[in-house]
Amino acid sequence: MVIADRYVLDDLPLSQGGMGAVYAGHDLHLDRKVAVKFLRVPGGHDAELEQRFTREARILARLEHPGAPVLYDFGTADQRLYQVMQFIDGVTIADVVSEHGPLPVPWAAAIAAQACAVLSAAHALSICHRDLKPGNLMLCPDGSVKVLDFGLARLHETGTAQFTRIGQILGTPAYMAPEQIQSGVADARSDLYALGCVLHEMLTGDQLFTGPTEYTVFVKQVNDPPPPLPGVPAELARLVADLLEKRPEDRPADAGAVYARLRPLTSGLPLLPGFLTPATTPSPVRMYAHIVGHVLSPGR
Repeated sequence: MVIADRYVLDDLPLSQGGMGAVYAGHDLHLDRKVAVKFLRVPGGHDAELEQRFTREARILARLEHPGAPVLYDFGTADQRLYQVMQFIDGVTIADVVSEHGPLPVPWAAAIAAQACAVLSAAHALSICHRDLKPGNLMLCPDGSVKVLDFGLARLHETGTAQFTRIGQILGTPAYMAPEQIQSGVADARSDLYALGCVLHEMLTGDQLFTGPTEYTVFVKQVNDPPPPLPGVPAELARLVADLLEKRPEDRPADAGAVYARLRPLTSGLPLLPGFLTPATTPSPVRMYAHIVGHVLSPGR
């Protein structure tokens, strides 16, 4: 399939979700690999989904950060909206945990810290992700992490349209903050709660709260304390507990504060065979990040 006379798409999608399907493709004009996301509307036309899809594109265009995919193009083909994005080579954290089990503490901290850096940039632009989960975090071969799928993201701005279907809570139950479940309201600290769920899952290998129905999971998110984290450094266990506080005001102040607490725990990263390129393989991204990390650092 060819769209816009320039993007040649694979026959089968890379992934499919409730809002769209993503295909790998090739940009004939610029000779590069791309990812093309189509809005999928069951039954044809849905004005709210189309507005949400358009808003996601505008958010990606505004969010300039190495940990978020770059939006290249946006348009309509055969009466379907599409986004053309940077192709991300990697594996989701959901797949890493599924195959590896609990991750080593330094890796869990490093993945969460990189997610914090992206959230910090998003929150500074009044963007709340609202669907942070292992399936939306991509570990790349060089060890960097990308935060994906801003389809449920919300702009906290005056006059910005709010999208919540009657009788439907938007998000993934296993990673939703209590206030998101109870009132449909999510802000930056709701993203931090979701990050706490992700951290807990990376450290244990299991979802924080599960149940036979979404309602069961909702009840646990609102009422149940998180299970303990045996064998985890006390400072990390305390951070996870702080992130998972039921009241937003009891959680850390912002993503930057969480990053500062995670950073000391990221040293001594062990190998993750099968997920990363060998340490002997040169990585321009790591070279660049290493020097940037020294800029304006105390004592450097």
